[in-house]
Amino acid sequence: MKQFSTTSGIEIKEVYTEAKPITELPGEFPFTRGIQKDMYRGRMWTMRQYAGFSTAEESNKRYHYLLSQGTMGLSVAFDLPTQIGYDSDHEMAEGEVGKVGVAIDSLKDMEILFEGIDLQKVTTSMTINATAPVLLAMYIAVAKKQGADIKQISGTIQNDILKEYAARGTYIYPPKPSMRLITDVFEYCSQEVPKWNTISISGYHIREAGSTAVQELAFTLANGKAYLQAALAKGLDINVFAKRLSFFFNCHNNFFEEIAKFRAARRMWAKITKSLGATEPGAQKLRFHSQTGGSTLTAQQPLNNVIRVTNQAMAAVLGGTQSLHTNGYDEALSLPTEAAAKIALRTQQIIAFESGVADTVDPLAGSYFVESLTDEIEAAAQMYIDKIDAMGGSVNAIEAGYIQDEIAKAAYTFQTEIESGQRILLGVNTFVDQEGLQPEVFRIDDSIRKLQIDKITKLKVERDNQVVQDKLAALAQATKDGSNTMPFILAAVEVYATLGEIADVFRKEFGEY
Repeated sequence: MKQFSTTSGIEIKEVYTEAKPITELPGEFPFTRGIQKDMYRGRMWTMRQYAGFSTAEESNKRYHYLLSQGTMGLSVAFDLPTQIGYDSDHEMAEGEVGKVGVAIDSLKDMEILFEGIDLQKVTTSMTINATAPVLLAMYIAVAKKQGADIKQISGTIQNDILKEYAARGTYIYPPKPSMRLITDVFEYCSQEVPKWNTISISGYHIREAGSTAVQELAFTLANGKAYLQAALAKGLDINVFAKRLSFFFNCHNNFFEEIAKFRAARRMWAKITKSLGATEPGAQKLRFHSQTGGSTLTAQQPLNNVIRVTNQAMAAVLGGTQSLHTNGYDEALSLPTEAAAKIALRTQQIIAFESGVADTVDPLAGSYFVESLTDEIEAAAQMYIDKIDAMGGSVNAIEAGYIQDEIAKAAYTFQTEIESGQRILLGVNTFVDQEGLQPEVFRIDDSIRKLQIDKITKLKVERDNQVVQDKLAALAQATKDGSNTMPFILAAVEVYATLGEIADVFRKEFGEY
């Protein structure tokens, strides 16, 4: 008899006739059913579209277009040189400037990126990690130039370096000094930018690297626990800083497994924060952004991806997401075209305003299957967390290669299942068309690098270079003496020190990993 299981290997029974009864209400500890008692009846999730490419000028045009179409928050993609602390004129940036995100070399670029966009009225999420303090400082500097009250601006920086070592690769410095920069951001924002989410602890990239749903949940929460412990070791109040932590999860194809994963995540995080001393409900709640699965998209029969994205987005909503990005159907081929981005946004809007699934809170609660699966995913994820705790936490587990190895094994298993036909992937190993639709693709030309280099050259002629050197020297000293680096980064940014110059200060002090 054929066995059925989730992507994490949890067996699915033929029929479910009972489950542990759930007595809590939405908005109550441990928040399995949602962090707000009224959820989407009170406020819809934030509909974001991840965008950023080429120059700041080009990305600014796309942001204005998305906002005009009903996007409720911006989500910024940065190019690889920006993510790993190289200016566009660095030799390591060749071939990558503006390709997978927007090139940001200095505050000048950031000013252009948000020109005509009131930063006090829009929330912005930035996928940036190793250089997160620098990009956050640039964002704050732009808001100040706009005359905004920085205590009122809101958004999120990803700022999650541990998953970079485990799954994504855009780290610069060794783990321990990287953790210091993260807690510097926690401390600074709690005082100066209190509405800012100082970290988005990311399972998304762990899943993109090939993990199962259970591994994504376990490794993400283990990393979150490490950040809590690092902040506590610095003397920060968990009831203050934990309120500004958020999470970023993937949403894959297995509909019920994904819903149960999100429900289990809230319950587990509430227990973790409580065990570490959080007493206020706001510090115990897991708030999360979700994005449909990039690695689930196929270059073959790309219009099938519209259905995949819809299925995944519906699961995220039924799982209680606070914010959602839907992928363009063409993203297995190129950056999303404007038309694909529009369809992706409309997918969210149709779910929100036409499907009826947002009309009541946690509509699948009480389902024998969903409640049983929530419990089983929690139990399986907890086994991983216990093992990581026994190793001394996420930093040690990553340094030992444990988390990376587990992800690699899962990715290999998944791929072999596709190649053997055990796992069906439409258009790839089943219902294959010899000649499929070839949609328009969106490519970035290498000439973008010259434009950025010209801007950097002009900037260095116009700015006061002695003042820049003084601010960089002050940052170096703060790095040495243990001061919070954020005020010094902001001071350097405001006199137009470049991203690469600031990153090089840390390279000199911390070394590279």
